[in-house]
Amino acid sequence: MLLLESPVLIAAIFISGIGGTFQFGFHISVLTSPSSFIKELVNTTCLQRYSISLEQWEVTLIWSFIVSIFCIGGLLGSLCAGHLSSAYGRKRCLLLNNLFAIGGAGMMLLSKTAMSFEMIMVGRFLYGINAGVSLSVHTMYLVECAPKRLRGIVGLSVATFLSMGKFSGQLLGISELLGTEDRWPWLLGFSGATALLQLITLPFLPESPKYLLLDRGDRQGCEKAIRRLWGNRDHSAEVEEMLEEHASMKGVCSHTVLDLILDQDVRWQFLTILVAFTTLQFSGINAVYLYSFDVFRTAGIPTHQLRHVALGTGLCEVSTSMACVMVIESTGKRLMLYRGYLCMAVTLGLLTLTLYLQIQVSWMPYCSMLLIFIFIFFFSSGPAGVTVALPGDIFNQSFKSAAYTIGCTLNWLGLFLLGLLFPVIVENLDYFCFLIFFVFCFLSGVFVWYSVPETKNRTVMEITAEFQRMHPNRGSSGEGRSRPPEPSHIKACTTTKF
Repeated sequence: MLLLESPVLIAAIFISGIGGTFQFGFHISVLTSPSSFIKELVNTTCLQRYSISLEQWEVTLIWSFIVSIFCIGGLLGSLCAGHLSSAYGRKRCLLLNNLFAIGGAGMMLLSKTAMSFEMIMVGRFLYGINAGVSLSVHTMYLVECAPKRLRGIVGLSVATFLSMGKFSGQLLGISELLGTEDRWPWLLGFSGATALLQLITLPFLPESPKYLLLDRGDRQGCEKAIRRLWGNRDHSAEVEEMLEEHASMKGVCSHTVLDLILDQDVRWQFLTILVAFTTLQFSGINAVYLYSFDVFRTAGIPTHQLRHVALGTGLCEVSTSMACVMVIESTGKRLMLYRGYLCMAVTLGLLTLTLYLQIQVSWMPYCSMLLIFIFIFFFSSGPAGVTVALPGDIFNQSFKSAAYTIGCTLNWLGLFLLGLLFPVIVENLDYFCFLIFFVFCFLSGVFVWYSVPETKNRTVMEITAEFQRMHPNRGSSGEGRSRPPEPSHIKACTTTKF
């Protein structure tokens, strides 16, 4: 396997991943287990501090804020990530970002001793900032560190670490490990250990070669980083491609979010990011995880074993994501994306039908259980593995930071809105809520099928030319459509960053 010939690149995948998207995935799932203990802490704190016993709705309101403040921190981190990574470099940005996670872990560990649920809120907010920055910069760093032939595999590792984070949150949260009344602060503070590990090991890795050449103009540093990451073989062809992109960007600075939104030459790339990142949250994956408990219970799984059985769903996502590493370069990202969406839509339709019939037909819950695992398989083998790295594939260096900022902002807004609206949707529609997610998946699959080119083994300039060929600007002549956009979006580096 080509990846095994690049041991430093393998180290970069693991070191950046453990302090990168792993953190995001971990904090998505980790609060499920200690929720009752945290609610008890909220009530006890108010009783001791103010001699007030809270009503159930008041505890629920505070709990909802503890959960959602993570998204607020994540949104703030995403908005800052593009500017910080362009100004200070991908590697340095990741290094400094660990301080937020370590600070958040300290708050979590001391919260029970200090009898302060406010410390949990602050910790969740700091964790959110850390996850918001790492979701953008971890992906950017890895995709830029990978040679073209390994870009798909390396990009998929971003989603793999996210799945591993979700599974780790589920696993460590069981009562046999850290999901107990005495040990839950250590469960919430676990992210501090992974952040510390990255803080210690990341300085031994090189900066992104593309960042060094295209943003800093440091050709010597770029070639040195390439030799460390890719080995001492001949990489002249890919260096030449970087130099061509560097030449096309002479006098061009990193564009802002507003530039990207308004620029007609990258309109379809922008729409692709808009569709992909919106559907990532509104695909129904969280609804499927929520209903898995009800389905398993109806199938006869004892209540006290539901959490252990639910680990199977997390394990399914991790194993599928890892298995996709073997096929992504031969399959192609476009196929994985539209096939994943369309198959998810079909699965959601069948799942709605089986949930409707599960009372009338005794064996129908087993069909629902199977469909849950099939849905997770298609999600983790398609959208989950491809979407996060998509901005790095279809945008050149000057638009890349803004594209990641938009994509990750959409991700956090979607997560926040889903957390806010999903309970209301489920209360009114029950399992028919899957039909809403069916529409998102189906329309997104059709959009990718007709509007997005394949990115496999293509440079950014070739992908840009293919977007122009598929969606030519009105009024432009046919001549030159195979070339990437010319000076229409080139401007002096005097623009204020977003």
